[in-house]
Order: sequence, then structure tokens, then C-alpha cells
Amino acid sequence: MGLTRGCSKTGCARPAVATLTYAYADRAVVVGPLATYAEPHTYDLCLEHAERMTAPRGWEVVRVGGEFPEPVLAADDLLALADAVREAGRPRTPRGSDARTTPRGQADAEAGSGAVEAGRRGHLRILRDS
Repeated sequence: MGLTRGCSKTGCARPAVATLTYAYADRAVVVGPLATYAEPHTYDLCLEHAERMTAPRGWEVVRVGGEFPEPVLAADDLLALADAVREAGRPRTPRGSDARTTPRGQADAEAGSGAVEAGRRGHLRILRDS
């Protein structure tokens, strides 16, 4: 799913718009458009952190690609997310059975799995391992 990635800076909850990579051989910090995939040894940055990025002494900052547009969830991404939430909320059928699981049967299955309900948030339940 192409969900929005967050900024790598500690405590920042903004969406990432740029990717930072260190080019050690050139002593450069390269800040460019958000990479298609999160890669090891790269850092995703929000707009504020990408614009304010400074390099260590003796290094230079190389900015590639100009402006960084804010990420937007495509309609397909939103539909996929909604489908995943609906699927997670459907009652599960026990393995080897074609019958739909009743709420009581689901509670029995959860009790056997070691999951314990720790609370509720609207229609969602919070489960913890026992």
C-alpha cells in the first residue's frame, strides 16, 4: 500500500516529503524527492526538516529536485485502507469449518489464543497477550 511515511526526526509527526542520504566519499548530505521505498541508511524528512537541514562542518548540503510537494493519498490507497479496516472487523471462521463464527464462538477462539480484551475505542477492541 502506498501509505504516507512519516518524518524520521524524533518527535516529529509530520508526513515525509524528502529523503536524505549521506554521500560519505563526497562529504555531502543529499536531500532529494521522497524515495519510492524506504531504504536502509536513508532518512525521510518532512518539509520543515528538509528545508532546515544543515551539514556537519566540512560537508556540504546538496539539494536535488527543488520543491517538495506534500504527499497526497490516492483514492486507491484510501479504498485499500477502508477495505483492510472492514476485513479486520469481520467475524472469522474457524479453520476447517464453513460455518460463520458467532460472537460466542469468536470469544471462545480468542480465549484459547491467549488474547485478553484490554479496552475499547468505539467499535475497535484493544487486545493484549495474557
